[in-house]
Amino acid sequence: MYIQSATEPGDSGHPNEDFCATAQPASGHGGALVLLDGVTPPAGDDGCVHGVPWFTARLGGALLELSGSLTDVPLSECLARAITRTAASHRTTCELSHPRTPQATVVCARWSEHTVEYLVLCDTVLLIRHQDGTVRPVLDDRLEQVLAAARTAPPGGRAARVEGLRNAPGGFFTAAADPAVAHRAVTGAVPRAEVRALAALTDGASRWTEVFRLGDWTRLFGVLEEAGPHGLIARVRAAERADPAGTVHPRGKIHDDASALLALTGG
Repeated sequence: MYIQSATEPGDSGHPNEDFCATAQPASGHGGALVLLDGVTPPAGDDGCVHGVPWFTARLGGALLELSGSLTDVPLSECLARAITRTAASHRTTCELSHPRTPQATVVCARWSEHTVEYLVLCDTVLLIRHQDGTVRPVLDDRLEQVLAAARTAPPGGRAARVEGLRNAPGGFFTAAADPAVAHRAVTGAVPRAEVRALAALTDGASRWTEVFRLGDWTRLFGVLEEAGPHGLIARVRAAERADPAGTVHPRGKIHDDASALLALTGG
């Protein structure tokens, strides 16, 4: 794999809550990528003394190590073990039962000579470009379903309705302190010979398609191949600046942390 990545905070005065990393063995016959998007908590206490950037670094680092070294262990189990390890590292200092304890959305992919495995949890995105040029998005759309249903609720109750379905049956799931959510992720595998390239995006980068509607997933993949991850993020920032109040393209944050990773098989 030939890999490019970029990450940029939405606010230069606030720490970047994304995590983006890859691992490749010296043999060159396999590897793994991990992309996390930390969930920014509302103002106030979240029960943790460390903060979201600390959490995503710990969880992302653990997941990268486990998925890259334990190649016989499914990615969902690697994520469960990473969550358990991260929770243990701050259980004595923090209230992990708090509903907004630090948490993150997750993309993980692992490849060998024969197979590409993947895992997606919540609204991060994995794109698979096949050898025939088609692009298949791997999405976990449960958050979008919850948000769509919440739009029918009275305005004052929408946020509470969404929060009530966070990491709950019938709702959506993020990686926090409970390892069981790892087994609710979207997972799968495809033959390595069928894959030309992979792309992983946090929602700050995927808004090029999902919010600004500047092109479909195939066109977004083309931007990554032509301009690289930095180029895609630059285009997202330009679109954000063109609608600074979010009146044309409503979004939770005017500028969000944005991360993108492109992995080319060379085939």
